[in-house]
Amino acid sequence: MNDDIFEDPEGSREEILAATYRALHEHGYSDLTIQRIGDQFDKSTSLLYYHYENKDELVLETLEFLLDGFEAQFTTNEITEPREHLETFVERMCNSSAEQAHLETLLELRARAIHDERYQRHFNRSDRVFETHLADVIEAGIDAGEFRDVDPDAVATALVMFFNGIVLRRSTDDSDAWVTRATSEIASYLEDRLYVDGD
Repeated sequence: MNDDIFEDPEGSREEILAATYRALHEHGYSDLTIQRIGDQFDKSTSLLYYHYENKDELVLETLEFLLDGFEAQFTTNEITEPREHLETFVERMCNSSAEQAHLETLLELRARAIHDERYQRHFNRSDRVFETHLADVIEAGIDAGEFRDVDPDAVATALVMFFNGIVLRRSTDDSDAWVTRATSEIASYLEDRLYVDGD
């Protein structure tokens, strides 16, 4: 979850989604209500009820808006230095500075996918967006001769699995020691599996 995309909302829709994001961050999913979203919204709360039936519609649209932003960023940035790009991406994912509340909320929402197909579709799409981006980076590295001739989709799937595991554990354990060990192991995986000559 990322605050930057909501720094300067354009139009009522983005203002509503920004208010939803702020209320979700402050209260978490369980304690989130339309009224609490309205408290974060500068305009009349009646606008929320006019456009959305319940808080899940607001939350899901907010999640989709965030994901669309990530996807647009991935597709517009040219991959010129695949290894540096991949290592920067891995570093950010493994050492996210996201607050504990962000991670707890993200896990809480993902858990809803067990019983709610709408959340399931969102998080499945989210995984695919990140996997597709990583596969593109890996394919660019193969073409540049920096990476071994691996299956880009398989390696990307493994990396997203690593990242999801880190988010899962960070939601209940924010200590640094295990993150350092996990990050080191991911680096070893990339050296052994992906990088040419392990350089």
